[in-house]
Amino acid sequence: MEREHQIAFFLRELETGDTWRRAAAAKGLGRVGRAEHAPALIRSAADPSPEVREGAATGLGRLGVRAAGHAVLPGLMADDDPWVRRRASLAAVRLGLRGPAVVAAFGRLLRDPDHPPRINALDALRSLGAVGDAPALVGLLGDPVPGVRGRAWALVHDARKDPAVPAALVRAADRADDPAREPALLALRSIYAERPWDDALLAELRAPSPAVRAVVAARLRHRADAPGTRAALRTALEAERVAEAAFWLLHALARAGEEGTVRPALRWLGDGRAGPAAARALGMAGTRAAQARLRAALTDPALPSGTRGAAAEALGGSGRWDTVWLLLPLLEESGAEVRAGAVEGLAALVDAGLWPWERRAVAEALVAHLAGGRGGVRRTGQVLVGWAEALPFVREAWDRGGSSAEVRAALLALLDPDHATDAGTPGDLPRLVGALEDPDDRVVHRAATGLAHWPAAVGVPASDAVRVRARLTGLAAGAPGWVADAAGEALRALDACRTG
Repeated sequence: MEREHQIAFFLRELETGDTWRRAAAAKGLGRVGRAEHAPALIRSAADPSPEVREGAATGLGRLGVRAAGHAVLPGLMADDDPWVRRRASLAAVRLGLRGPAVVAAFGRLLRDPDHPPRINALDALRSLGAVGDAPALVGLLGDPVPGVRGRAWALVHDARKDPAVPAALVRAADRADDPAREPALLALRSIYAERPWDDALLAELRAPSPAVRAVVAARLRHRADAPGTRAALRTALEAERVAEAAFWLLHALARAGEEGTVRPALRWLGDGRAGPAAARALGMAGTRAAQARLRAALTDPALPSGTRGAAAEALGGSGRWDTVWLLLPLLEESGAEVRAGAVEGLAALVDAGLWPWERRAVAEALVAHLAGGRGGVRRTGQVLVGWAEALPFVREAWDRGGSSAEVRAALLALLDPDHATDAGTPGDLPRLVGALEDPDDRVVHRAATGLAHWPAAVGVPASDAVRVRARLTGLAAGAPGWVADAAGEALRALDACRTG
């Protein structure tokens, strides 16, 4: 009976109470009432006091009668009072209301001056799989409230196949005074892989904002080889004075191998941000003037190390006869970016095919760089895989010891008989077996992986097999999972070799 008394009290208060009592009664009736009490809340939704309308919206959300919600909540979401709009939108979300009128109401809330209704609307529209109001949605990409911006990005991504969304993005990108202009351009670049709007963006290379120009240049780099796009990018680079925008313009033109990039690229070589992109653009241009400037950049201490590293990498792709001898000294440079660029340049030369008289010198230098552990260990090891000329230097480096665990693991990988036809000499087996006792799991894992390839490729003498099997068995039983798995694989390889 207590519930019935409460219901009767709330109904009476809705008729006779003052403003705050009517508002409290609407909320309370929603909590304890039943479906037949929905009409009382619907009447309260038309109350002249916003506090009562807010209470009615809350009560309808609690009552759980969808038909009643459909009847009044879309209207309350357009109420003059912000708290009414907020509570009505929450109630509509809570009831899971659907339909054109509900979508339109949430679409209107995307323009609400208060951010909670905007958040409620975005959450509801995403759950409904609807856009609501595409221009308003795109406008929220530049909203000052992070919670609104993030939800708007998520809804734009979900609704990217709705034609209204990219159309609204392009319209926003075309308006210089639109706060959503830059995020709209970013959305066009990052979301639309089919790139249907590139032609519309060419004019934006002249936008007043350098951030917009940078986004547009990045967006256009995928079709920089189109003659019209290439010409527009080159013209924009000639006029550009901001490094971030120049970086993306150079990056785009480098992909096109544009010879006309040489003169404006030279202007940016000394910039810490745009310099590496300028070096890559010069390398792709491939002219004599570009090559000469890149060669000079290698030993120019005034240039940023990132630019010199990019120049080294670009020269490696040129394949000139003396490039090897220009790059090898850079492996001893103090700047990590220069050393990394030298490794990449040498890797390009290796892929293209070294002359016989170059192979030993390059192998020795790269192994010394790897063993020195001065950065780029993984990449340097990848370049050396399969090199017979490198193996004597690898063995010497291993036998000297004193290297980091990362370097020891990389050296063992090069002794893996699966990586080089000349690996797997009798002297390498003790090296791999001894590495099973290493204190670092990375080295032990690498040794076990190599030993898994050993029986089939080289064979394991019976005098060594017992000791190898004992150590691998212990690892398979007690080492961390990834090491135990490698040890188990090596044991299976030993068994297959013995029974084969």
